[in-house]
Amino acid sequence: MKKTFSRMGSFALAALLAASLAGCAANGADEGSLLDEIRAEGVLQVATEPYFAPNEFIDSSKSGQEQYVGSDIELAKAIADEIGVELEIIPLEFSAVLASVTSGKYDLAISALAWTPEREERMEMSIGYHFSDDSLYTVLVREEDAASYTSIDDLKGKKVVVQSGSLQEQLLKDAMDVGELDELLFVSATTDGYLMVSEGKADACVCAGVNGSLYAEANGGLATIPDAINFPVSEEYEGTRVGGPKGETELMEVVNAVIEELNESGQYGEWYDEYSAYAASLGLD
Repeated sequence: MKKTFSRMGSFALAALLAASLAGCAANGADEGSLLDEIRAEGVLQVATEPYFAPNEFIDSSKSGQEQYVGSDIELAKAIADEIGVELEIIPLEFSAVLASVTSGKYDLAISALAWTPEREERMEMSIGYHFSDDSLYTVLVREEDAASYTSIDDLKGKKVVVQSGSLQEQLLKDAMDVGELDELLFVSATTDGYLMVSEGKADACVCAGVNGSLYAEANGGLATIPDAINFPVSEEYEGTRVGGPKGETELMEVVNAVIEELNESGQYGEWYDEYSAYAASLGLD
């Protein structure tokens, strides 16, 4: 599995050394798995979009790897500990998070991922975690306009923004004919969508309820309206997932074992609550 030049070079050297010691190398021999590669280098590289509190966000009072915090970051640490390696967080835009794992550039995507059929085809996906009543999807709007929204139908004729490639985009398309919108706008980060609403460039941004509420509380004049608009989430979309390169099932078995333990203990839920309060205390925007 090709990941970085230096890593690939190390494996090429190791392969040549093994061949010389053995006298010859058998043609068609299997390459080592990504899990073997991670253990050999001693580092697990995890791609994330660190602008989605409380799952992953930045504490600007810290620097380096310490600035990346959140419930998903704790999960990443737990996976690295289980493998017995160091963790390196790679901050990227959301679309790049997905592409970096499907291409095999990085080891895992841990970024509040939801299951979708397209992602299932392109990457290995873990079992679900964080099944919670607060895992709903709604819209963020300007506070002055909130009372005018009573149902999803009230989005008709509006400018609605979504994060490109997100579950929010899919849920909106499942819930209504987007051709009835005045305009469907796309951003690479949900926070950019929130800013467009605040600046009057969009009327509503489809969002995860907790994330949108944290942003609204930190920035005056905005509100989420889950009682008026919430998007139905079918069973297969429920729970958050970890993504990995297609075919790297050995690595995903380790990920699933860690998630199973966290699900049974309730530890992830505790992290989620802890980092929800943490993000609120920072007044994230």
